[in-house]
Amino acid sequence: MNEPGHASTQSHPSAAEVEAARDDPKQANILYHDWEANTYDEKWSISYDERCVSYARDRFAHVAGTGGWPYRNALELGCGTGFFLLNLMQAGVIEKGHVTDISPGMVEVALRNAKQLGLDVDGRVSDAETIGYDDASFDLVVGHAMLHHIPDVEQALREVLRVLRPGGRFVFCGEPSKVGDFYARKLGQLTWWATTNLTKLPGLTDWRRPQAELDESSAAAALEAVVDIHTFDPQQLRRTAIRAGAMDVEVATDELTAALLGWPVRTFEAAVPKEKLGWGWANFAYRSWRALSSVDTNVLSHIVPKELFYNVEITGVKP
Repeated sequence: MNEPGHASTQSHPSAAEVEAARDDPKQANILYHDWEANTYDEKWSISYDERCVSYARDRFAHVAGTGGWPYRNALELGCGTGFFLLNLMQAGVIEKGHVTDISPGMVEVALRNAKQLGLDVDGRVSDAETIGYDDASFDLVVGHAMLHHIPDVEQALREVLRVLRPGGRFVFCGEPSKVGDFYARKLGQLTWWATTNLTKLPGLTDWRRPQAELDESSAAAALEAVVDIHTFDPQQLRRTAIRAGAMDVEVATDELTAALLGWPVRTFEAAVPKEKLGWGWANFAYRSWRALSSVDTNVLSHIVPKELFYNVEITGVKP
C-alpha cells in the first residue's frame, strides 16, 4: 500500500469475532485498530500542531537526546495514525518517513494525515515480527505505545535491528509500566462507572451519551483489553533489547501525576456527549496535564523510582 486512501468506515466487531480473537492477538489487533482508525485521533486527543509536535520531540529527546538530528530515513513501527513519526518530522527530527502497521485501516489514515500535512511519507501493511523491508534500510526506527501489542517483543526488536543500518538507532516511547498500567486502568474503570451512573440522575441526563454509543465504547474497551498484551518493567525491557542484540540501551520513564489526571480525564471525555465539552474544558485539561508533566519531569523523576511512572521509553543502537 503506497498511496494514501480513505479508510472505510468499520462497524464494530461482533461478539463472536472478539471471542475468536482472544486466542489470536494479531487478528485482535487488526480488528480493533481497523475499527478505531477513523476516530483514533479524536479519541486520544491526537493533533499535528505544536501541542503534539513538542510532546513527540520532548519524549524522543528525553530518552535519546538530540544528537544525530535530523535522521535522513526513518520507519515508524505500529504507526497507528502516524502520530509519532509525523510530529517528529514536523519537529525536524526526521527528513524522510515510512510507516507500517498490522492494521490496513491505520496505515491508510497515517498516509492520509501525512498527505494533508505535506510530508514525504510512504507506507505498507506489515507485521512487526517480520518487518517488510530489506536489511539495513533505515537510520532510525521509532514507535509509540506499540510494543505492548506485540506477542514476541524480543523478536520484534531483532527485526528492528535487522532493518537498521549499522549505527542506526531505535526509540520507543509511551509503553505502559506494570505499576502505571494498574493504577491507570483502575482510575479509568472507576471514572467510567461514576460518570455513566451519575448521568442517570435527574438534572444530569443531558450529560449522558446515548446507550448505543456507551455500549459501543464498552465493546471497544473489551477488545482493547485483548490487544494490550504486555506491561513493562523498565529494566526487564532493557535486558530484552540487549538480548535482541542492541547496544547502548537506555530506558527512561515519565508521567506520574500527569497520568493520575490524564486517565480519568480521557475516560470522562469518552463517557459524555462531545458537545458538552468545549474549548474551556480542553484548555483546562491540556494546561493541567502540562503543569503536572513538568512536576513529574523536573521534581518527581529525581526522587521517585522509575517503576512508578506510567510511560516507559527505550532506545538503543545497532552495532
